Amino acid sequence: MIDNPTPSSPKNKLARNLALYTLARLALVVVIAAIILGVSSLVGAPIPLLVAAIFAVIIAMPLSLVLFKKLRTQVNEQISAVDAQRRQDRDELRSKLRGDR
Repeated sequence: MIDNPTPSSPKNKLARNLALYTLARLALVVVIAAIILGVSSLVGAPIPLLVAAIFAVIIAMPLSLVLFKKLRTQVNEQISAVDAQRRQDRDELRSKLRGDR
């Protein structure tokens, strides 16, 4: 039996918000790398793209925790909801297999 989640199910909300959070973090890395590359070219000291990308990732990690706190909190809450639903489904299946229902 395959579980087909409804459009407003916790699994769909989790997938949507997780994708948004991931895209937001990636966009932040791209913006920071562009800023690093722009400033370095203005100063006249070109920085390789790979170095700028590495620094952008390092800078974006803690910054995304602050900037995207609301979205991260929603993802965490939805992970908990999906986990609780999975636990409930597992317990129901076990009780059916024991013959309790």
